[in-house]
Amino acid sequence: MTAAGAGAGAAGGPARGRRVILWRHGQTAWNLERRFQGSTDIGLTETGVAQARRAARLLASLKPDAIVASDLSRAAATAAELGALTGLDVTHDEGLRETYAGEWQGLTHDEIIGRYGDQYAAWKRGEPVRRGGGELETEVADRAAPIVLSHAEKLPQDGTLVVVSHGGTIRTTIGRLLGLESHHWEGLGGLSNCCWSVLGQGARGWRLLEHNAGTLPEPVLGDDD
Repeated sequence: MTAAGAGAGAAGGPARGRRVILWRHGQTAWNLERRFQGSTDIGLTETGVAQARRAARLLASLKPDAIVASDLSRAAATAAELGALTGLDVTHDEGLRETYAGEWQGLTHDEIIGRYGDQYAAWKRGEPVRRGGGELETEVADRAAPIVLSHAEKLPQDGTLVVVSHGGTIRTTIGRLLGLESHHWEGLGGLSNCCWSVLGQGARGWRLLEHNAGTLPEPVLGDDD
């Protein structure tokens, strides 16, 4: 993808370049139970809806040009709050779903440690692991990163894309777009519910401008902890 030039922006100042905001969905009951969701379709709690509405007001102030979201209901409902404020249509894509993790899905964190402790430890070390017999992290990046890039390509030179997805998918996508080797992706901390990260397009490619932004620090509850 070609980088934005260093010319003047629409208001006569320096061009900002394209931005991609990767926004994690709001809280679910399985997040609270520390139960691995993966591709299971779990809806938002009342708190999750409130988180999405609050975050949407903040993100709307950034004047996004487009919104694309996972088709799982927790991400779709989060994205709908921003769509309602901005008047933008939300494009849904199953390629932005959370990592499919086979036998891990539906298990609590403690159950995973008890049954798949060696597999969990290898994953945390950055080794390629099919958690529960599911997807590799690189395979998640293979399906999600091209979707993000495809939508970013359609932006004006100083445009902003909001991508509403899931903690693990966002982390692997950021790692891929930054050009990091996959064993370093664990170095990107997890996202709290309804927080986001911002990538900006620079002369050498994408740069991480903000990470886990949007609120005071909260625990990271989800598949990516």
